Amino acid sequence: MKKAWQIERELRDGAVPMDRRTHDSNWYTSEFAFPTGDDLIRLFWTSKVPGSGAPEIPYLEMAQAAYNKGRDTSRAVELIVKGIELAKTDQIDELRVLTAQILHELNEAPLDLNHPYNSYEHPESWAEVRAAMGKVTEEPIPFDRSTLSARIYQGWLGQLSGGSFGTAIEGYTGTQIAKVYGEVRGYITQPETTNDDVVYELVLLDVFERMGRAITSEALGLEWVKQIPFGWSAEWVALRNLNQGIFPPESGSFQNPYSNWIGAQMRGMICGMLAPGWPMEAARLAHLDGVVSHDNNGVYGEMYAAVLTSLAFVYSDPRQILRQAAEYIPQKSLYMAVVRDCLDTAAANASAAAAWPILEKHYEEYNWIDAHPNIAAVITSLWYGHKEMTESFAILAKAGLDVDCNGGLVGNVLGLIDPVPPEWAEPLGDLLETYLKGKEKLSIRKLAERTARLAI
Repeated sequence: MKKAWQIERELRDGAVPMDRRTHDSNWYTSEFAFPTGDDLIRLFWTSKVPGSGAPEIPYLEMAQAAYNKGRDTSRAVELIVKGIELAKTDQIDELRVLTAQILHELNEAPLDLNHPYNSYEHPESWAEVRAAMGKVTEEPIPFDRSTLSARIYQGWLGQLSGGSFGTAIEGYTGTQIAKVYGEVRGYITQPETTNDDVVYELVLLDVFERMGRAITSEALGLEWVKQIPFGWSAEWVALRNLNQGIFPPESGSFQNPYSNWIGAQMRGMICGMLAPGWPMEAARLAHLDGVVSHDNNGVYGEMYAAVLTSLAFVYSDPRQILRQAAEYIPQKSLYMAVVRDCLDTAAANASAAAAWPILEKHYEEYNWIDAHPNIAAVITSLWYGHKEMTESFAILAKAGLDVDCNGGLVGNVLGLIDPVPPEWAEPLGDLLETYLKGKEKLSIRKLAERTARLAI
């Protein structure tokens, strides 16, 4: 019997990108009625990514994610193989029963003590996480704050440029992307700023504006319940938990196989922009936010993204930022082992073309939405991109995976270092579109001004 990651990898390797030059995306709007019951079961057996059309089988991905977290998922995988066949002919009565059995098996999956995941430390509370960092700077690092507002605007432009760039190609391998588009060095279509990444940052801004640095995870979770109608993967589980009265940090960990995925890492940039030059505060905010939907390594991913963003206000060398930010995550965690491996691999190789195949092989067992392979792509992009946005984004396209999340982080960091080039900024205009009610159309410039005001 193949492991879940092997089945998913075969699906990924064989997926040919939907050509976005001739096909529209399928993003939902604030009026969209999100599926429940049998329709939700069908969606989780045969799904497509809204922006790119990439195929997904979330139930298979649950088993893959649980295996990556050191669980024995062999029994669940046997059932999932049957479910994939039933889904092809929409045998919903049988699928309903089988799905319940699969979820039970995943909830009860025993620890595999031989799995490497279980050899690392996974501190949970902020006090434990802080102690596991070691000696780091607690106070803000001085930098020229006279241009803070302008730089935050460029950071937002960079994030939205990278997200819009990646939305059209996310969920595919770099090899398959190249077969359809060649080397991708610009927008494939007129950029769309709609995605499921930025909405969580907007909600955090709302709570931060109300509570300031006294913000709490519980307040964030309740604001999710108020504003966010539907989530995917870890966020879907978290919303289910929150609506059942399970509050952070349990909302991010309870029966959540996806809790080490990229959903927290993809939104850490707002924490860094709210703590410019103050990496410890960026890490603290990211931890508060991350535990709403993730645990341990998933949360550390948001902390790393936040600190990268915070340090980009102070330093202009991406390699220095990558190294220094690594001090602000638990040093004996799996996430730190991944970051260290990526930095060592980058230092030992002369080009992204040499380094990326090594890292891709290292992390082939992880899902394309997992935090670990995606931070490998981010580190490769920032290390070899020479601070050039086009080159850095091109490296991300060659890596594939969750390109919009990775592009958002890389673009945010680079935008804070240097202004976003016109070819990336101008096509955005001044429009951010979301599926949140009351936030369907926002001014990017006003969003940046608000962020800067709150960051002071």
